[in-house]
Amino acid sequence: MADISTHIPSAPPKWVKNFARAGLSAKGVVYCLVGIIAFMAAFEFGGKSTKEAGKSGIFRFILEQPFGKWMLGVVALGLACYVIWRFIQALQDTNSQGSDAKGIAKRLRYAFSGFVYGGLAFVAAKLALGNGGGDSDSRQTLVRELLQQPFGQWLVGILAVGTMLTGVHQIYFGYSEKYKKSISSSGLKSDVEHKMIRAGKVGYIARGVVWLVIGYLFLKAAMQSNPNKAGGSSSAFAFLEDASYGSYLLGAVALGLICYGVFMFMRAKYQPVYK
Repeated sequence: MADISTHIPSAPPKWVKNFARAGLSAKGVVYCLVGIIAFMAAFEFGGKSTKEAGKSGIFRFILEQPFGKWMLGVVALGLACYVIWRFIQALQDTNSQGSDAKGIAKRLRYAFSGFVYGGLAFVAAKLALGNGGGDSDSRQTLVRELLQQPFGQWLVGILAVGTMLTGVHQIYFGYSEKYKKSISSSGLKSDVEHKMIRAGKVGYIARGVVWLVIGYLFLKAAMQSNPNKAGGSSSAFAFLEDASYGSYLLGAVALGLICYGVFMFMRAKYQPVYK
């Protein structure tokens, strides 16, 4: 009989754990600030607008604080750590997902997450170094480039469907509490475990709603062949605010994003990084 220890994933090196915890903490900072500014925009506190609640707007908010360049530099470094950790998960299979179709799909998701947050780390670093003066929306730029290609509207439509499916998956992942298994196996105290599960559930659902709206905006851009219809989280917040009972809807999503940020902090503190 094979040694059972061969089926247990070995713990990652300490430096990988440190990268993961730094990355999750930086992600928590970003999502908490996004949620706070979006909530303020929903109920018109402090003159905040939905445009300021996007991730680029959050980076500028950090930059405007005392020692803002240093703080933003720390956030950029933390996000870079998150990117490195995601690529390690994808390439070295530290989560033991395997090489079958399901495992490869999950590892590709880790890599995709790394690319997305790599872009955010780059934007944050440019702003911290004083080289980020532009306000252009990267999603609008992407859609504009795609629309210029053969079958451009179809390409943007595929991107829209993929984004909306990501949103549906996030909502399902949160509602079904699929993430609970890794938390429950971490040996946490029952009250901490309960708080993590609740924060994760609300956070994933709120994040899924934002992804759904972003996908819908991509779809509008594809159908109207107009890149200006596309947008990121700030555009999604503006869309929610303009809906019926928009302030309450945006406020609820904003609180959910704060919960997601808190969930990231709790993961960084309590959860084994290979989960």
